[in-house]
Amino acid sequence: MSGNNKNLHFTYIQADLQWQDKQANLEHFGQLLKDVPFETDLVLLPETFNTAFPVDPKEFAETEDGTTMQWLKQKAQELNAVICSTFLLEIEGHYHNSLVWMRPDGSYELYHKRHTFSMGGENQLVERGSDSLIVELNGWRIKPMVCYDIRFPVWSKNHYENGQYAYDLGIYLANFPDSRMNVWDTLLQARAIENQAYFIGVNRVGDDPEEVHYSGHSRVISPKGKVISMADIDTEAIVSCVLDYEKLQSFRDKFPVGKDWDSFQLLTPNF
Repeated sequence: MSGNNKNLHFTYIQADLQWQDKQANLEHFGQLLKDVPFETDLVLLPETFNTAFPVDPKEFAETEDGTTMQWLKQKAQELNAVICSTFLLEIEGHYHNSLVWMRPDGSYELYHKRHTFSMGGENQLVERGSDSLIVELNGWRIKPMVCYDIRFPVWSKNHYENGQYAYDLGIYLANFPDSRMNVWDTLLQARAIENQAYFIGVNRVGDDPEEVHYSGHSRVISPKGKVISMADIDTEAIVSCVLDYEKLQSFRDKFPVGKDWDSFQLLTPNF
């Protein structure tokens, strides 16, 4: 990890995913990770990177000591960087689409996808989570989320209290289809603007057996809503970027909209 003046060095990987083939996906990402720069603090992979989406959790879900978790631990240690992605996780007989925030020392945090995609039947396969996650890395407060979460601004909402923002960077890891790319592009910009934070969206490319096409559109958005980094469309890409914490703070100081945000309490019922 670089740890340089609170700048955040990260790499996002836009890749094709092989349907229901864990071994092929782990091998492929293992090769892609070899091209991650050594100064990277954080590596981001698309949603359900080991199986593609959706698949039957009864067949493909793993436990916390399973192959995929061990793979993430190994790669995070080798890269000396946090690796973040999602896969199907079984915890005490319950299935989740779980985001894993894996640190180089083998410790990790979990976020169970809150908004399961009911129109695609995901809600019939896995249970939705109830708790959001904010982690810290190199002085940055980071809120990682998953795909369909992007459509729910209340769930993504930043907070300002006692002179501090709840998070500085929001992340969406996704399998977001090409047919709705205008939604993806627009909402990423909206989430960045309304939350006065950087946002990163990491999506897959390729096609699945249901003839759903994924074109990527992985990108980084500034708090002003500007695209500051973008992967090429319809191609695998390994893109590295640096975020400047002082620039973020300077913008917030000059335009402190957070002070005028509404205060509210979010209820998360189990549907």
